[in-house]
Parts: sequence; structure tokens; C-alpha cells
Amino acid sequence: MLAILSAGVAPALALMSFFYLKDRFTEPLHLIVRNFIYGAILVFPIMFMQYALQSEGIGNGDIIQSFFVIALMEEFFKWFVFIYIIYHHTAFDAHYDGIVYAVAISLGFATVENFLFLLSNGIEYAFSRALFPVSSHALFGVIMGFYFGKAKIEIKKKKANISLALVVPFLLHGVYNFILIKVTSDWLLLLIPFMIFLWAVALRRVKVANATLPTKISNS
Repeated sequence: MLAILSAGVAPALALMSFFYLKDRFTEPLHLIVRNFIYGAILVFPIMFMQYALQSEGIGNGDIIQSFFVIALMEEFFKWFVFIYIIYHHTAFDAHYDGIVYAVAISLGFATVENFLFLLSNGIEYAFSRALFPVSSHALFGVIMGFYFGKAKIEIKKKKANISLALVVPFLLHGVYNFILIKVTSDWLLLLIPFMIFLWAVALRRVKVANATLPTKISNS
């Protein structure tokens, strides 16, 4: 059990540390932990709703399953938690802050999901889970947080950027799921390039967000 717990938590801690240390103005650790916990709690109601939909035969098609039952439900609740918990907090006062807090929520979710998967299927999947599902959740969080940060900076485009904070991660998450569900063989040939693309997009967002950090933004 201890090995599974360690394997389930370690990738999230490594990724959280990576994105946290890129922040020029470090955020309060208690807020990061709080967002992480809220993300972790989200797993259980989402799993229940997904199970209920599948039990009723709703969303059995590959596209509906990939984009709506999984991607939209998971990204919507992470997006909602961000708005409710941190968006109006005084600590969220720089563009890159959005990335730090969104990644915390996403990795909280990914950690519990990863632990439950390893508990059911075995620790031998720990490496592949770290490379793909856990990492992808972190990268979706980067992109979500980037647009939340833009919403703080570009007041005139606030609603558009808040919408993009949901729409872009949802679409990327849907494509990720569709590759796993639809491609029954040689799925790595598609998934590896897609993950490289995600990392490239996310790191570019990190660079852009960090470039705005010297100018603090007002709470709005």
C-alpha cells in the first residue's frame, strides 16, 4: 500500500514543484495545498456521475464518452472550483499565478485518480500513468490557468478568456481521451506526438505568463 501511495503521489509532487518553482513571485503554500485538496475531492462526485451516466447507457459513443462524459465533466468542475475558490482571492494578482493554482487543482484530481487506478490495477502501471494521465492533467491545468491569468490582465476580454479557460482544456482533453478510446492498436504512435505537442503549448504559455510578471495586476 505504501508503495502504491508513493507511486501515486510522486508524479504530482514533481510536476507541482516544477511549475511552482518557475513562478518568480512564489504563492502561499497553504493556498496551493487547499486548491490541491479541492481538486482531489472532485474525483469522487465526478466518478459517481460518470458511473451513473454509463449505467443508464448515456454517452456510450466514442466521441460523447471522450469529450463530454469524461473531458467536459472533469474540466468543468476544475474550472468551477478555480472561479469559486481562487479567482477573486487577493493572492491571485499576477498572470502566472493562474497557472500555479490551476495546476494545483488539476494535480489534486490526477493524484487521487492515479492512486485509485494503481490500487485496482497494480503498481506496474505507475510509470506510464506518470507519463500520460498525470502529466496531461497538469498540462491542461497550465492552459486553463494561463487563460484565467489573461482574464485578470485583459479586463476588456475577461469573459472571453474565462470561457477559453474551459473550452481549450476541454477540447484538448477530449482529443487525448479519443486517442485512448478509439485507437485500439498502436495508440502510442498518436499519443506520444500529442503529448509532445501539449508540452510545447504548455511551456510556451508558461514563458508568456512569466513575461508579464514584473507588472502586478489588480484583483478584479
